[in-house]
Amino acid sequence: MAKYIFVTGGVTSSLGKGIIAASLAKLLQARGLKVTIQKFDPYINVDPGTLNPYEHGECFVTEDGAETDLDLGHYERFLNINTSQANNVTTGRIYQTVINREREGDYLGKTVQVVPHITDEIKRRMLLLGQKDEYDIVITEIGGTVGDIESLPFIEAVRQLQWELPEEDCLIMHLTLVPYLKAAKELKTKPTQQSVKLMSANGVHPDIIVCRTEHPLNDEIKRKIALFCNVKTEAVIESADASTIYEVPILMLREKLDLIVLKKLNITQFAEADLTKWKQFLDKVRHPAKKVTIGLIGKYIELQDAYKSILESFIHAGSVNDCKVYVVNVHSENITAENVDEKLNGLDGLLVAPGFGFRGIEGKIIAVKFAREKKLPFFGICLGMQMAAIEFARNVLNISDANSTEMEADTPNPVIDMMQEQKEISMKGGTMRLGSYPCSIKERTLAFEIYKTNQIFERHRHRWEFNNKYLAEFENAGMIASGVNDQTGLVEIMEINSHPFFIGVQFHPELKSTVENPHPIFVHFIKAAKTYSAKDYPETIVSENIASQLS
Repeated sequence: MAKYIFVTGGVTSSLGKGIIAASLAKLLQARGLKVTIQKFDPYINVDPGTLNPYEHGECFVTEDGAETDLDLGHYERFLNINTSQANNVTTGRIYQTVINREREGDYLGKTVQVVPHITDEIKRRMLLLGQKDEYDIVITEIGGTVGDIESLPFIEAVRQLQWELPEEDCLIMHLTLVPYLKAAKELKTKPTQQSVKLMSANGVHPDIIVCRTEHPLNDEIKRKIALFCNVKTEAVIESADASTIYEVPILMLREKLDLIVLKKLNITQFAEADLTKWKQFLDKVRHPAKKVTIGLIGKYIELQDAYKSILESFIHAGSVNDCKVYVVNVHSENITAENVDEKLNGLDGLLVAPGFGFRGIEGKIIAVKFAREKKLPFFGICLGMQMAAIEFARNVLNISDANSTEMEADTPNPVIDMMQEQKEISMKGGTMRLGSYPCSIKERTLAFEIYKTNQIFERHRHRWEFNNKYLAEFENAGMIASGVNDQTGLVEIMEINSHPFFIGVQFHPELKSTVENPHPIFVHFIKAAKTYSAKDYPETIVSENIASQLS
């Protein structure tokens, strides 16, 4: 049987429970243990698939087609293993299961209640991954903070498991905040004490307290927290601000978090932590030889988490290319034909990001035209590829009214159209083309040069596709389909063979990029941007928009 670690949070949200959980998992993995992480979210949505990116950041998609919390992206990037539907559970999914069972008569006429029926279902799912004999340790992150009304059933389930499981098979790790008050010039432990007190009032007693802080915790503060929170002093862990999330495992190693966990779980057989590759990666991130500036054209740039996987993929690819990738956010709604030079001059590459809906679409199309005409390295993802196709149709094929039926349902030239199997679907949640699908790549293309194989598998999340009625016309004019799904005929990759680097993909490569395996398209895109950057354009042509973001 696997052992279980539960990660809770207090005082405030956004402290980084996902990063701490992933860092601990990485350390345990580096010691030879088989580890997985799961996330339990307290919101009533069945999954985050229907949530606006402004609400909850990006929606991460797993190999098996689950729309999940963005923290699962951190889990995969740190551990270099795939997660699945079972790794992300919401209150909505829990209640949906219990209500369906009640309708089927599974409860034999009993009154269905939060305790025991909801908590039993939560516990069943918490233990599920540990029953497959695939993992030594299952880490469960509980979303939200202790004290939230919606989190109470999850905390109660953890309380019951802490009582039911053998003591050496269950560990509670609580992440909290130790704020620094400038006026008093002091670190304050009271928020942590109150958070743990609230946990204890709910019957859950943490074994380890991880303290997020902007300033180092001295021994006196650690002893104070340990005394009033009823843990050993060695179990009070400092989690100071880091320059990059990839530094956190190293910081946790110095704090001996993994050793404390192993001792508490009575695990005596483990290796020395081997983080050689991780440290090499981190060294390149910290000390790059060169730099490139990439423009990210998006609709949700106000919230960085909306493009979290893309931004992390740039870090991975930058490490391979020994360069720092500066990402300049450009809102597509603010791009016009009149100001595009002002907005985009000075970039070394352009990425048009995925998204849904008509807002900001014309700005994306104008940005694509800029990259195509200026021979600027271009990379389009999902909607970005579709906008590249529309731009090519309008400005090269002279189909001036080319559009997508997503933006204009009655367009006379639907270069992008809804997939046939999607046209009869009315339910929104979990009904898109989701998860991993095969793609065949043509030889002597940019895509083949990138992947160096004829067959790949990539993750999808879309309803619209390139309309193959226009394919021959496109290819005759120089934009070719270099990657296609053989079973459906779906165009997966489009590129312009006369351009130094111009590629659009229908899938989401950013979802598969990890520290140990950076995605090859991102790697080659940054390599092309380095080549373009070597032209050393005069500083005077760098737009004020870009210069202000780089300063």
